[in-house]
Parts: sequence; C-alpha cells; structure tokens
Amino acid sequence: MKILITGNMGYIGPIVVNQLRSTYPDATLVGLDLGFFATCLTPSATLPECRIDVQYFQDIRNVTENQLDGVDAIVNLAAISNDPMGKTYEAVTLQVNYEAGIALAKKAKSKGVKRFVFASSCSMYGSADDAPKTEDSPLNPLTAYARSKVFTEKALKDIADDSFVVTCLRFSTACGMSPRLRLDLVLNDFVAAAISSGEITILSDGTPWRPLIDVRDMARAIDWAIARDASLGGNCLSVNVGSNDWNYQVKDLAEAVATVIPGLKVSINEDAMPDKRSYRVCFDLFKKLAPNHQPQHTLTDAIQALRDGLTAMNFKDKRFRESTLIRLKVLNQLREDGLLSADLRWK
Repeated sequence: MKILITGNMGYIGPIVVNQLRSTYPDATLVGLDLGFFATCLTPSATLPECRIDVQYFQDIRNVTENQLDGVDAIVNLAAISNDPMGKTYEAVTLQVNYEAGIALAKKAKSKGVKRFVFASSCSMYGSADDAPKTEDSPLNPLTAYARSKVFTEKALKDIADDSFVVTCLRFSTACGMSPRLRLDLVLNDFVAAAISSGEITILSDGTPWRPLIDVRDMARAIDWAIARDASLGGNCLSVNVGSNDWNYQVKDLAEAVATVIPGLKVSINEDAMPDKRSYRVCFDLFKKLAPNHQPQHTLTDAIQALRDGLTAMNFKDKRFRESTLIRLKVLNQLREDGLLSADLRWK
C-alpha cells in the first residue's frame, strides 16, 4: 500500500505518520510539505520524518501527476491552519486549503487513487445555539479558514464516486503533545500559560463552547477513514470527529488544567464581548460508523501529556505567544527575513 500525506510536517502530521506506520508496517508512506514549520521541533527521540519513506519538500499547489503514481490513498492535512493565519492570509488560505486541495483530488482520481481523506473542521458550524450540531445542521462559517473547509467539502462531493471514496473528517479543536507542538490552540495555550506563569487569563467571558480532540485520536480517525468501506457512509462522507464527552466551555478547560497543575490562578474577563465562535457538536454518527476507532484519551490525559512534554523542554517562556510555537509568528518571521513571498511561496 502507498499512502501520500500532505502537510505531514505540521502539528498533526508526525502523529498520523506514527499511527499509519503502526497499522501498515510494510506500506510506502510519502510526505509532501513545504517545510515552513520543519524547524519547530519539540523534544523527540527521532526526527519525525524518519518514519517516512519518501519526503517531498513541495507546495500542494504544485503537485504533479507523476508524484501520484501508485498511490492508493491520500491524507490531505496541508492547510493554512487556523483563524489568525486565515485572517492575515485570506487569499492564500483559499488557494491552499480549497483550490489546491480540489486540484489534488481531481489529479488523484485520474491517476486511480482509491481513497481521499480530507482534514475538515467543526469550525464550519460557527456561531450556533446550544443544540449540539449534527452533520445535517446548517453551516455558518465565520472565518476564511472555516469557509475554505466548507468550499472543499462541497466540491469533493462532485468528485467522489464508486472508484474514488472521499471521507471529510470534521475534526474538533485539536490538542495534545506533538513533536511539532503548537501553542495557538486553546488547551495547549492554557497549559503553556500554567507552566510558564502559573496563571491562565481567559480573554473572553469563558462561556463559548468548544469540542476538543487529542491529536492521537485524530490519527486514529484518519486510520479508520483510509480503510472505510463506501457502504459505511457512502462515496463521500462528512462526519463530525470527536466525543460527546469532549464538549467544553472555555472556562471548564481552564478549570481542568488547574486540577492537574495545582496552585494555578484562573482569571476570566467577565466584561468581554461575546465570542461568536461557540458551538457544541454531536458525534453520534462517528460512534456508529467507527466503533473501533473512538477517542481513547481523556481531557486529563491530554493535559498531563502537555504538562510532561513542556516540563521536559524546561519550558518557562512567559512570552510564548510571540515565539515559534505560534504558527502565524513563524510565517511572519519568514516573510520579514525575505524567505517567503506574499502568497507564501519560498523565494
């Protein structure tokens, strides 16, 4: 089996590679990534790409058909991957996340690739009432990042058929430790603040809802999607990925961190403007379709893994939001150094 993983040198990619290498020990794993965050390594016994058979340092916007020779399945993780980056690079977000992703899918289908797994997002539900959102709920994307996911899912439905099975995994907000850690994610930010300063300051009123998922469980879902039979969900399936037990208000996340890291001070801005990005999500369909690939890690597991990983790094940076552990900071620095063009291509 030959599997192409785009965006494999990001936060989730190394965990996905480990999962797939375990499930398919004899498979040919191919990575494709521009390498923007290649040097953003957190302590690891090995370079994550050591478990890849072939690594292309390449833009998803420039994938050639020859690079798809013999590929059986594609996992498309490549993306401008959060709201702040999407706001700063809105046009590029649509180019990379949507246009390039659909171009890749069309080339893949023409080359006989059988499975296409797209890393989508629950953020497409945007501002919502308290009722948990199902896959049939109206979409209300509030950001360029979320809109790019909506556009891609819609276009993939027109490409999928009996010979090209597509799975769109609407992931909850990622969290947990990784060889390429990101701290621009809500739980990761809270643990980093707790370790570095002993205090979490919630800039909102703490009431917005977020569904979360550990990166290790994201990798398990991708593993399932690669092998998913079309009889389970059809030729093009969009499914919420996470657990009903992992719908939390932001203030609950801070309190959970305080339980694991004693002595932590938590402050909430009661006068903050409401955060419109608030939604709860129903994961019943994923539980029905993938009973053997359900999330295994608890919120406490994720917090403890982050605590232990940051402690092993001797992490003490109170200004970590200005560091290379924040993806937008990395892109902006590369541009300031004259290494990237305005449309995020290597010069």
